[in-house]
Amino acid sequence: MTHILILCTHNSARSVLAEGMLNHWAKQLEKNVRAYSAGSMPSGRVNPFALSVLRDAGVDTEGLRSKSWDEFAQSNAPPLSIVITVCDSAAAEICPIFTGQAGDPPIKVHWGYPDPSSADGGDEGKRRAFELTRQAIAYRMLQLLQLPLASMKRAELTTALQNISRS
Repeated sequence: MTHILILCTHNSARSVLAEGMLNHWAKQLEKNVRAYSAGSMPSGRVNPFALSVLRDAGVDTEGLRSKSWDEFAQSNAPPLSIVITVCDSAAAEICPIFTGQAGDPPIKVHWGYPDPSSADGGDEGKRRAFELTRQAIAYRMLQLLQLPLASMKRAELTTALQNISRS
């Protein structure tokens, strides 16, 4: 099983969209991948627009919640293979030490997206921004799931993940 943690500061929008989309596509494509999301300063609630656009895309939102990255630094946390930051402030923060596969630390990569919750245009503008962000995230998650994760060497996987960040 490949365990992937997606980080954002508040864990209320982008990271939740990424967790939902990655788990959805992994299930649809029968990939042995499990995504989680967390934040450095979790808001304690998931943005309703994030849940709405995920549901509209047919994604199961049961169990999605805003949580601290500290949950994934515990000894009983899943062994992480990859940590993806999706907002610039989380990318700049010093992360806790996460446990990786076979004693290696997880590979870290930044896939930045603008914050859809700060979009102009009232509720309709925010809904549109959340949908566009969901689509952009879904595209990268599909690219990630096309990689032979179980057989890639660390350096090869790091390069592939960085290439996805440029797509």
